[in-house]
Amino acid sequence: MPVAVVTDSTAYLPPELVRAHRLTVIPLTVVLNGAEGLEGVETFPEDATRVLGGRRVTVSTSRPAPEQFAQVYRQLLADGADGVVSVHLSAELSGTVEAARLAAAEVGDDRVTVIDSRSTGMGLGFPVLAAAAAAAQGADLTGVRHAALDAVGRTTIFFYVDTLEFLRRGGRINAAEALLGTALSVKPIMHMPDGSIVVRDKVRTASRGIARLVDLAVEAAGDADVDLAVHHLAAPQRADQLLAALTERLGDRLHDTYVTEAGAVIAAHAGPGLACVVLHRRP
Repeated sequence: MPVAVVTDSTAYLPPELVRAHRLTVIPLTVVLNGAEGLEGVETFPEDATRVLGGRRVTVSTSRPAPEQFAQVYRQLLADGADGVVSVHLSAELSGTVEAARLAAAEVGDDRVTVIDSRSTGMGLGFPVLAAAAAAAQGADLTGVRHAALDAVGRTTIFFYVDTLEFLRRGGRINAAEALLGTALSVKPIMHMPDGSIVVRDKVRTASRGIARLVDLAVEAAGDADVDLAVHHLAAPQRADQLLAALTERLGDRLHDTYVTEAGAVIAAHAGPGLACVVLHRRP
């Protein structure tokens, strides 16, 4: 059995890719107004959208326990895997990477390696797919790890939110910056240059935000052939606009495309109206 690849539920990979690449996905936990559920198993995007649209909103998320990771790693190794590469959302956003590393140390660092994608959504998903492809081609633990890390460096994420309030509530952005954005009625475009969420641009309307996302994605693509992922939350029309515009702008340099709705964890921190573009530059 080749090296097994593990990730978490915030990659928002299409289910068919999870099955095709034999990926193991460990869910994070979401608590919506006191109701706890595993992302993608018990709690779904529409659950988060419904709660976030209410007057009284209490939302939190939590990482999987190290014991959950350890159990998964041991089972994969017992089933015959040569090793495990575990790729997860940014350590700046969650303690998931830390939990995975604690489990890896317990199971054996020589057989399990953990990678911080410094991103989320398909910013995490593309490195996971690169790792899985390397594993399928027979790469050893070191080779699969290098494939994932290389993909991290070739993946860029930009996203638009209608308000910074949800990011502020979750402690994912500076409160003063969130207050300034609200006072000026600006629409922020974010990116993650070092794994943390940073305001990249500010626009006045949602339509300008979508147009700016397209420009930034094309700029990030450069002259490379690229794969593209688009995420949204309760905003399928925005996802359609992004995909159509980027398909036209990138032309025959655009290869694989994926469109998925963001799950409850990201929904809790970004809020309805999220539109996200992830560019993966092919080697």
